[in-house]
Amino acid sequence: MPHLENVVLCRESQVSTLRSLFGERHHFSFPSIFIYGHTASGKTYVTQTLLKTLELPHVFVNCVECFTLRLLLEQILNKLNHLSSSEDGCSTEITCETFNDFVRLFKQVTAAENLKDQTVYIVLDKAEYLRDMEANLLPGFLRLQELADRNVTVLFLSEIVWEKFRPNTGCFEPFVLYFPDYSIGNLQKILSHDHPPEYSADFYAAYINILLGVFYTVCRDLKELRHLAVLNFPKYCEPVVKGEASERDTRKLWRNIEPHLKKAMQTVYLREVSSSQWEKLQKDDTDPGQLKGLSAHTHVELPYYSKFILIAAYLASYNPARTDKRFFLKHHGKIKKTNFLKKHEKTSNHLLGPKPFPLDRLLAILYSIVDSRVAPTANIFSQNGIHATLSWIKRIQK
Repeated sequence: MPHLENVVLCRESQVSTLRSLFGERHHFSFPSIFIYGHTASGKTYVTQTLLKTLELPHVFVNCVECFTLRLLLEQILNKLNHLSSSEDGCSTEITCETFNDFVRLFKQVTAAENLKDQTVYIVLDKAEYLRDMEANLLPGFLRLQELADRNVTVLFLSEIVWEKFRPNTGCFEPFVLYFPDYSIGNLQKILSHDHPPEYSADFYAAYINILLGVFYTVCRDLKELRHLAVLNFPKYCEPVVKGEASERDTRKLWRNIEPHLKKAMQTVYLREVSSSQWEKLQKDDTDPGQLKGLSAHTHVELPYYSKFILIAAYLASYNPARTDKRFFLKHHGKIKKTNFLKKHEKTSNHLLGPKPFPLDRLLAILYSIVDSRVAPTANIFSQNGIHATLSWIKRIQK
């Protein structure tokens, strides 16, 4: 356990809960565990590290890669077959098309000697994509232990809550485990743990403290912050390398890194600058807009769903609410034109300016204009908050 604490930082409560659920190898574990949390909250890393450290038989499957039922079931069975035949060194590819065949083949694979008396763990990452597959798939995985009569636990890793995930038909309720976002103290501890060996831990911790002081209000994604930390650290320690300052001269180091962190603020999440481009920018000490291939000042590409949210906000602010049925439903029935020819409505809505609208109406329009199914993740709601705030500020200014 001490070794695991050094590898998995700031997730002691979740690790303790999972260890108690797993129990001993030969004990029947909980049939299904649903783990959810925001992006980069440690769900996948903690689960994989725990299973590998405890040396438990498991298979890990990403549901984005397995976008059809057959691909998903075959990948699970083939990975399990590889575990059961690892001693022999040879295994045949298994084909499976239905969930009934999966249950039958799963019994055969797990009947191997090295899997018979142990709990087998199936980890399904990005599990929200299971909702787009056959209706019997999710209830089947939730009851796999019962259907196969085997010692198996299915772990679902997702970014959305179980209430948005639950099937309409009756299903077995999983054990729900929440991974909260990392606090600023957690991020400080995790990022400081990655300090280069040629520099002291206190020196790198001071750099991380400066980095979080600048970026924490706009970015709390651990992966993005780790990328920013690696990208800007050479510029931070440049005065130390040149002999112009010591590691304890924090004021001079801050003055050197401050303008470069402000430049990096323009590319958070957008990733318009590659690592090589950013190094060239720092060496030449040029403006970001002058770098070839960089469009931060001339063109800003919004995230995918933000574009549709902006369109939905525009439609909701300029069109009356009673026209939504006519514009966004395929079978809206007949609508008399006389209802839309009232005298006080002859003035163009664009001349009257934008009107306020509720969030539920914005989301309803968003779901109708996006081709694919939109999962109500924290990213969507955070983008809603950004654009709602901008719209509110613009209305106040007008």
